[in-house]
Amino acid sequence: MTRLLAWLIRFLFRLKIIHRDRLLFEGPTVIMPNHVSFLDAVLLYLMLPSSVWFVVNTEIASRPLVALALRFCNHVRIDNRNPYSLRTIINVVREGNPVVLFPEGRITNTGGLMKMYTGAALVAWKTDAKVFPIILRGPEYSLFSRIKDKVKTRWLPEIRIFIGEPGSLVTETGLSFRAQKARVTDQLLTMMQQTMFLARRQEYEKLDFFARLLLAAKVHGGSKAIVRDLNRAVDYRTLIAGVNVMSGKLRPTFAVSEDTVGVLLPNAVAHVVVLFALFHLGKTPAILNFSTGLRNVLDSAGTAGIQTVLTSRAFVEKANLDELVVQLAMTRRIIYLEDLAQTVSLLDKLTGLYRYFKRQPGAATADSRLILFTSGTEGRPKGVVLSHRAILANIDQASSVIDYSPADRMLNALPMFHSFGLMAGTMLPILGGIELFLYPSPLHYRILPEIAYDFNATLMLGTPTFLAGYGKVAHPYDFHRLRYVLAGGEKLRQPVRDLWLDKFGIRILEGYGVTETGPVLCLNTPLAAHTGTVGKFLPGIEWRLDPVSGIDSGGNLVVRGPNLMEGYLIFEQGFRPVDGWHITGDVVWVDPAGYVSIQARLKRFAKIAGEMINLQLVEEAAATCFSTGLHAAVAAADGRKGERVVLFTTNSQTTREALREYFAQAGHSGLYVPGHIVTITTMPLLGTGKPDYLGLQKQAEKILNGV
Repeated sequence: MTRLLAWLIRFLFRLKIIHRDRLLFEGPTVIMPNHVSFLDAVLLYLMLPSSVWFVVNTEIASRPLVALALRFCNHVRIDNRNPYSLRTIINVVREGNPVVLFPEGRITNTGGLMKMYTGAALVAWKTDAKVFPIILRGPEYSLFSRIKDKVKTRWLPEIRIFIGEPGSLVTETGLSFRAQKARVTDQLLTMMQQTMFLARRQEYEKLDFFARLLLAAKVHGGSKAIVRDLNRAVDYRTLIAGVNVMSGKLRPTFAVSEDTVGVLLPNAVAHVVVLFALFHLGKTPAILNFSTGLRNVLDSAGTAGIQTVLTSRAFVEKANLDELVVQLAMTRRIIYLEDLAQTVSLLDKLTGLYRYFKRQPGAATADSRLILFTSGTEGRPKGVVLSHRAILANIDQASSVIDYSPADRMLNALPMFHSFGLMAGTMLPILGGIELFLYPSPLHYRILPEIAYDFNATLMLGTPTFLAGYGKVAHPYDFHRLRYVLAGGEKLRQPVRDLWLDKFGIRILEGYGVTETGPVLCLNTPLAAHTGTVGKFLPGIEWRLDPVSGIDSGGNLVVRGPNLMEGYLIFEQGFRPVDGWHITGDVVWVDPAGYVSIQARLKRFAKIAGEMINLQLVEEAAATCFSTGLHAAVAAADGRKGERVVLFTTNSQTTREALREYFAQAGHSGLYVPGHIVTITTMPLLGTGKPDYLGLQKQAEKILNGV
């Protein structure tokens, strides 16, 4: 009977078990699955060896249907309110019985992972058991789950059971019992998140962006509203049909040999359609950073070998980019979306819908590419070549440590030429079923809080500079629906953190990454957050710290992982592939619990009198001493004295005397005191929200050398 039922379940749910060969039980064994539906225990009972025991709560076991089912399987009943229940489970494990224990203790409401109970980790730790992490994917979309806010449920969703690599929970000696419990519980969470990521990659690794879009529409339903801007809103069906129409119009305009296409557009639905249309055609979009100035954009276009640029007349006019487009048009073809729109007929629209319903795939593969550009703060911008596989891996990494659902709504004003704005702010929500509001500029500090209020945004991201601007002018109720606010791109200052916590009751979750890794490397999450750090490394990230002369605490962070770029496009030099590891150039420190602290960029140090001076520390000191204004420290060459620290500030009260006293009290060398302070009216910012350090450095050198 059991075999027949197992066969029926396999057939109806198209069940696949990945890495079943890993289920070799030798010695004490604990099986730790995620919990997404009422089907989970039934699936595991039918698919795991008959020797497995199940841990069941006494309250649940007393239900008539459950009690009937328990007659046919090995089980142990426990009362969660009784602290001695753990001993019962431990004894069953020590007797050599493989035990299934749901570490989350309850069914998730989102399909993601929730907190790991200490008791589950203690059972595995105290018995020296092998832990088999298992991830179930698919039951959360069935009618047997508790997720009430998903868009599309199905009687018979496809189900996958992924068996992770078994491991043990261990801890260092010398720690208190409480610290040891915390450490092994943390290890269990990391193990489950890693397995969640591997399960997602096994399922999605061969898919490109357009294929993932088709899959998202299938999972969440074609009528699910997915992206909007100030002028229009589209659902999955309209979006994909529009992509089909756009790709049909663009296909004959490109030469056969033309692989890379420039994109010069703001945050808008049209930008999303253009990107996915290029993905559909198998082309490589190169997203131009129009905030860096004419010279940098022209250099970027030349570096990427762009022959055609897609843009909009309305955008060019509103953004005052007429001169830039004129310069681009001298050597490249400019295609305006307005001109393409005028050629779209009713037949084109019907054809686009037909292709949507036929779910016709595109020409791209997981190895197809996308090009972003560094900001040019350290010279000419470099082209960062990222495969679809790399960016999608980064989405899956982030999705394995944070929970979200189709009930969420994201507001994103970070431009798509910013890797954080592209991956976390655009692609993750669109492919994850999160309705997205795209706003064209992050600098409209008064408008964005109003949009967050009207849109009922639950997710938002930005650089700390932008978040500080929103926080100062927003009404205390504007962000009342926000669950997560993610910060990246620069260090999150304590005053900004305090402002959001005091005014809105919101804890900003700081992360860290670089464009070359798609971009996120570390992230604070509700499950694992530590103030003053950028969180822990995402699943799948390997890292090491290379020593840096003159720096005792931390080292130069070097990373690799499935989200790593393929290489750089260097101005007038061509493509330079990566060798497997990427040197970030950031000096970081990793504490014993795995939390990462960013010290500074290597190029954000000055060497004065043989001592390494952290320019970021100079900025933080100015922010602490003078509560208002923006501050940027640069190291500039002085023709008379070598290198000096110059501090640019928008606060006219900033003085060297106050900074000298601060550094003396903090125990720092007097060399940290800026050699020169320059008061400016407005801090020059790049489109990413970072100060324009390169421009400020040039200005500082002119001042020091009397030019």
